[in-house]
Amino acid sequence: MSDQETLLAKVRKLLAKAEDPGVTEAEAESYNTKAAELIARYGIDSAMLADSGARTDEITTIKITMGNPYSRDKATLLTNIAHPLRCRALLHRWGQSVTDVTVFGFRSDLERVELLYTSLLLQATTQLTRVRPDGFRAGFETVAAYRRTWLTGFATAVYLRLKATEERAARAHPTEPGAKSAALVVRDRNTLVEDAYDAKYGNLRSAPRRRLTGSGYLDGHSAGERANLNPTGLGSGNRAALPRGR
Repeated sequence: MSDQETLLAKVRKLLAKAEDPGVTEAEAESYNTKAAELIARYGIDSAMLADSGARTDEITTIKITMGNPYSRDKATLLTNIAHPLRCRALLHRWGQSVTDVTVFGFRSDLERVELLYTSLLLQATTQLTRVRPDGFRAGFETVAAYRRTWLTGFATAVYLRLKATEERAARAHPTEPGAKSAALVVRDRNTLVEDAYDAKYGNLRSAPRRRLTGSGYLDGHSAGERANLNPTGLGSGNRAALPRGR
């Protein structure tokens, strides 16, 4: 078993412990945090191996179907996972819906993006079936409006957590005398992805900023802060559909 395979095996064990109904919430959060740190280390290790010439890791793309309902909110979640992991996302639209998202980046980072998206979408789906405006809010907003802002809050929290974890992993990676630091390697890789993306898609216009009216953002953000950054399910391709709003 390679060092990277060993690392992923450790991640799966930590997540299994976190999902054990016998552990406390604090213990589960500790296990989830450690798992997130290890998957970030996996990304840094892949970058360093590629930079040294020990493995091939080319820039390429994957295309992920969104589907309704909440296709634009799914696309926001995917984009907020892709950017901290040094990838770019291109949304394919049909009217007000997003049909697909093309994610552009190094192959090892795209693998992590797809795994995390599959897991986090499932977690969001599980919670979204239960969330709705309550109290005085229930009288003036729809469930769909509340859930859209809930998903925006969830995606924002995921982005902030991944960004911080990736930065810590780069700073913590040991540097051999005379070698490039991990922070410099990932910065160079990010520049290569940006340049390649701009060369292919740089003439496209950015979509106008969305205006959402629901009150679920803070509840969704809180859920995103607790979400399990789960890289399990390699190659499963099992993406859950979000519940329909009313």
